[in-house]
Amino acid sequence: MGMPSETLRRKFGAAWPHLDERTRRIMAASEAVSLGYGGVSIVSRASGLSRKAIHKGMHELEEGEPLVGRVRRPGAGRKSITQSDPELVQTLERLIDEQTRGDPESALRWICKSTRAIARELAEQDHPASHVKVAQILHDLDYSLQSNRKTEEGADHPDRDAQFRHLNLTVKRYLRQRLPVISVDTKKKELIGNYRNAGQQWRASGEPLHVQGHDFPGPDVPRAFPYGIYDIGRNAGFVNVGTDHDTGAFAVASIRGWWRAEGRRLYPDAQKILITADGGGSNGWRLRLWKLELQRFADQAGLTVAVRHFPPGTRKWNKIEHRLFSFISSNWRGEPLRDYETIVKLIAGTATAKGLKVTCRLDRRKYPTGRNVSDEEMQRVNLERDKFHGEWNYVIKPGAKAR
Repeated sequence: MGMPSETLRRKFGAAWPHLDERTRRIMAASEAVSLGYGGVSIVSRASGLSRKAIHKGMHELEEGEPLVGRVRRPGAGRKSITQSDPELVQTLERLIDEQTRGDPESALRWICKSTRAIARELAEQDHPASHVKVAQILHDLDYSLQSNRKTEEGADHPDRDAQFRHLNLTVKRYLRQRLPVISVDTKKKELIGNYRNAGQQWRASGEPLHVQGHDFPGPDVPRAFPYGIYDIGRNAGFVNVGTDHDTGAFAVASIRGWWRAEGRRLYPDAQKILITADGGGSNGWRLRLWKLELQRFADQAGLTVAVRHFPPGTRKWNKIEHRLFSFISSNWRGEPLRDYETIVKLIAGTATAKGLKVTCRLDRRKYPTGRNVSDEEMQRVNLERDKFHGEWNYVIKPGAKAR
């Protein structure tokens, strides 16, 4: 029967550490062929390779494939986990969606959870993945590494996380019912003129755009106030560029403009609308004029308006910051905003690979500051506060209360 098994074991033992998986099975197949009948069994016991691997080696010997380049054929090996589990990325995005943070002017984002914690939660939802793979996927989704310096944004309210969960559940409920859910805010005011705009753009070498050497203009220099409405369910933006002041009346006028131009056509059967907003500015929860104007909007549109405010110090979580404003800033980087028409054109030209489309219009109406809302006017607002933090969570119904 040829060479005994003990001699084969010594031979394989000496050569094995220097061989890869293909040359091992080729060597084993060669010995099996030389032994003749029963050789596959003898070599399998001596080498530890399976009979299937040895037979594969014998087939390769017959085919005469050269031992160059790859150990495995192209396409061999395990498939990527995102191919074998196509719902993994979508599940990961849903998992971290409510904890997304980042600079509003940047498309990069970060989260507070570690990759190991995310991997554990994915496994609990039947999507096992290593923490290393989670980090790779997050990087592909434009998430940056977590930094301890970024976890604090001033004083944290003790109910901050509970408010996020409350807000997130409300948004999901409205979206399931196919009701309009919009994220609103005012983008940073912009100077109109030949002023420097942050960022770079491709131009001929040595031919940069020349702008003014300072950007500390007086009050006579015009400014633009882009107020954005981001439709979360439809991934669409609407921006109303104001030319006067950023007031509560201007904020609600922008929402009213979106509803008349797009909202009522997209949601013809809607009787309710959900607005998510940060806690300050022209749509702040303390602002009386904001609520008074929302009452007028509810009466005019015949809608019940639910409002959910982000807790203090957390405006970077607002969807509009990452889904709309960051891309507007990227689209006009390095371009001086010389006039209002330029701003409108650049905003309307904003688009993303995921299908974001933006509508923009110019609003030259006057919105004077210093408007005081009396107690009597506030008593007419048909406002119902939630049991949980009614100052942040409330509903304004159509039909103002009688005096």
